[in-house]
Amino acid sequence: MRLGAFLAGVSAFCAAAGVPAFAQDKPFAGVTVNVITQTGAIQEPLQRRAPDFEALTGAKVNVIAVPFSDLYQKILTDWASGTNSVDAAVFAPQWMVDYIAGGYLEDLTARIEADKDIKEDDVGAFFRDFSQKYSGKTYMITLDGDFHMMYYRKDVLDAAGQKVPTTWDEYLAVAKAVHGQDMNGDGNPDFGSCIAKKRNAQSYWFVTDVVGSMTQSKGTSQGTFFNTKDMTPLVNNDAFRKALDFLSESTKYGPPDELNLDVSDTRPLFASGRCALNLDWGDVGTISIDPKQSKVQGKWGAAIMPGAREVLNWDTGKLEACTPEICPHAVDGVNHAPFAAFGGWGGGINAAADPKVKDAAYAYFSFMTQPAQSNADVTVGGTGFNPYRTSQLSYSDLWKGAGMTEEEAKVYLGAINQSMSSPNMILDLRIPQNQKYQQVVLDEAVSRFLAGEIDKEATVKAVEDGWNELNDEIGKDEQLELYKATIGAK
Repeated sequence: MRLGAFLAGVSAFCAAAGVPAFAQDKPFAGVTVNVITQTGAIQEPLQRRAPDFEALTGAKVNVIAVPFSDLYQKILTDWASGTNSVDAAVFAPQWMVDYIAGGYLEDLTARIEADKDIKEDDVGAFFRDFSQKYSGKTYMITLDGDFHMMYYRKDVLDAAGQKVPTTWDEYLAVAKAVHGQDMNGDGNPDFGSCIAKKRNAQSYWFVTDVVGSMTQSKGTSQGTFFNTKDMTPLVNNDAFRKALDFLSESTKYGPPDELNLDVSDTRPLFASGRCALNLDWGDVGTISIDPKQSKVQGKWGAAIMPGAREVLNWDTGKLEACTPEICPHAVDGVNHAPFAAFGGWGGGINAAADPKVKDAAYAYFSFMTQPAQSNADVTVGGTGFNPYRTSQLSYSDLWKGAGMTEEEAKVYLGAINQSMSSPNMILDLRIPQNQKYQQVVLDEAVSRFLAGEIDKEATVKAVEDGWNELNDEIGKDEQLELYKATIGAK
């Protein structure tokens, strides 16, 4: 980090923004910025770099951390009630639509356009266009890139004569074949599969991974959540039922308490050598190369999420074998639909904050995302930040210094590249009140199904009815137009 260059940039920014001329070396002396985010991984880099930012600019950054399940509502309540104790937030991009609708989120378009240090052209196109923008305006600054990927133990699969799974059926077969083996040499049986399935956590995205590979085969604009003709939920069909079967079957090959595990639990399980297969975001890769946490260095690999050889006929609700016509993006007959689950953490600013505080908050987020900081942070497992810049997707001294070999980088960064560039990538739901669709209705129904509280058909009905009720309550026609706009459907 070059102190002089950063301060020059801050000074130029202040001048352009019409900020009063503070002392040259402390342009935000006396300013406090209250930033809210999730407890844990995302909290870590924000807190760790806050003292550096204060030393450079004089601004004190106070990081407020809450459980993920509370974050959406905490931000909304604080801003909508007029309390405004939170000046800025790091949150899920799909939530921005609700904050924008209420007039609570600051438009950052002009600031970002004037900020050369942010190196915006190096940020992946997906994150620039989807994670940061709404209706052509930029409201967030990307701090993290998120795609679900599959992780596997190369040594365990090789010893068992198993190939890396490319379909969900193969995933289950491999998990079953190796389940119960001692994979870390401690004398105890380990697990064929580790997937976070805890209720009220971040597990509800995983059902979409499986469903999406069967409902979306013709490209991103086809979508996977609703029928783009009439906003009918794509739930009461064989694809959703098969996804439920996958989650249920995979539980047999997981830890005994898998239904109570969040990603913060499954990540160390994989790194400690106890899982043959794992589904997660990019964090697992950086944790697996950390000598302080990992026992699988040199023994793991990563791949694009599994896909399906059969896809959904939206009219009949039945699955049909992939053909070049209905699966134009298939690879060796397998339809992959990598899911940009969550879309990557980003920073947004409260529109009602004091102007001086807004300036400091923007400068802080700019500082966090600039390559000097972000290129290092995405190589550290404890940050929760994953690659999102083009420059971060090539093997470099930073990756080497973090302990990643060139071979590991080839599969890890390759899987991210393959996911980001897929023409069949699934965009996460970003219609008004999407949090209720996913984090409330979907999460509750799937969690109850996995716990044995309701059967498969009751689960289908709960999600379908819940989503239809939300459509009717919010306005189905309006939701349909917004949904089509977010995925680029005509």
